[in-house]
Amino acid sequence: MSTAPNAPAGPDLSASLPWYRGLTWHHWFVLAVCWLGWLFDTMDQQLFIMARTPATRDLLGTAAARGDVTYYAGLATMFLVLGWATGGIAFGVLGDRWGRAKTLITAVLCYSLFTGLSALSVTWLDFSIYRFLTGMGVGGTFAAAVSMVAETVPARSRSYALGFLQVLAALGNVIAAGISLLLKPSAPIAGIAGWRILFVVGIVPAILVVLILRRLKEPESWVKAKEAERRGEAHHKGKGMGSMRELFGDPRWRRNVIVGIILGLAGIIGLWGIGFWLPELVRTVTPAPTAAAVAAAHPGLDPAAIDGVVADAKAAQDRNCAYAMMLFNGAAAVGTYFFSLLVARIGRRPAFAMIFALAIVSVFGVFGFMTKPEQIWWMAPLLGLGTLTVFGGYSIYFPELFPTRLRATGVGFCYNTARYVAAPGSFALGALSRAFLAPAGTPRGEEGLANMTFLSSMGSTDSPIRYAAIAVSVVFLVGLLVLLFAPETKDKPLPE
Repeated sequence: MSTAPNAPAGPDLSASLPWYRGLTWHHWFVLAVCWLGWLFDTMDQQLFIMARTPATRDLLGTAAARGDVTYYAGLATMFLVLGWATGGIAFGVLGDRWGRAKTLITAVLCYSLFTGLSALSVTWLDFSIYRFLTGMGVGGTFAAAVSMVAETVPARSRSYALGFLQVLAALGNVIAAGISLLLKPSAPIAGIAGWRILFVVGIVPAILVVLILRRLKEPESWVKAKEAERRGEAHHKGKGMGSMRELFGDPRWRRNVIVGIILGLAGIIGLWGIGFWLPELVRTVTPAPTAAAVAAAHPGLDPAAIDGVVADAKAAQDRNCAYAMMLFNGAAAVGTYFFSLLVARIGRRPAFAMIFALAIVSVFGVFGFMTKPEQIWWMAPLLGLGTLTVFGGYSIYFPELFPTRLRATGVGFCYNTARYVAAPGSFALGALSRAFLAPAGTPRGEEGLANMTFLSSMGSTDSPIRYAAIAVSVVFLVGLLVLLFAPETKDKPLPE
């Protein structure tokens, strides 16, 4: 059975059919495995986002200041993103040299097991190390999955199948937010911190490996490329599978990988440095009082009642955060599907330009002016559309930039090298929140406000996290600028 996606051009009566018509059982099996692998991957990421602040607060101790919690939560996020970058590059090379299927198996096991081990953390440092190792598996999954899908399905189905890969990723985020509604990260369950239980749930994706081990086969185009390398055919001399020398030595591939890295940089910093900090913004909109504040406001309450008031307030925060992330990711799932249609219809570059422009507007609107819990219902979806749907474009575009022998390596570099630069970006919001905070000892500093008053003059509040997010959003302009140098791949076969 041939699954080559790039047959010679000619009359094709199937071109007018829906993209999913004519796919074989093998096509659907590959799609299901890759879709589920990436869905569970993003579910594990999102479990971390939901548990990040409660986990950091517990690991630092109850006496930790709010600014310290945000700071060390940012460090843990940075470790995750650094691991993502490292694993993405390493597994990307393995995907070309070792095979897509074997690499996917290893990456899924990696992110599943180390997510589970995060539940055993005792300090912020070992917590961050587990996040780094989890990130390695997360990074490896994407390159293997998108390469396999791109090389397996027919060309007419490719952009839609790859776009739907990212739709499932957003659905994984929704599932994680839903789980956090049941297993609240700030509330103990049978004496065990809720965030620890959340990380144990992250082991579940390892079960997917059982499905992969025997039945998942390598794409035909990869098998042929590997055989050609073994035979030492002329067009493969000096052009081995996963060759770094060729990737950066050939002007065409070098240009594509640089464009891809910068394009990925804009979206990755935007999502991890801004979008995934939505729970922290929601917590400022629905603040939980300390026990001391409750006691001061209600002198007659006994200690048990005070603890109950604080616990109820934290539970309300967790609930609002879960709702916000479900809306954020639910809107992104729908938006990603329509974005993949837009990419297929109008081209890659115009679609990317539109989504980066929306990202700038959404960040300024949401982080600038969300001040009431009821605004979560429409502002969280807006932020999801602006900062997450662009990843559907990466799934489609990056595999189209490289030949089979370099595809997983190139995708790994585009999607993950950017994370080395993005890692400080994910940490930047936490660090900038400290920088924007008014000096200690001043009235505004005691209230946790920024020195700047621009937002309050427009009816919002001057929380430092708001100014930090708006400052980081400048990265979307970088995405717009690099499009001037990006090749358009619409309606073109995969390069070989």
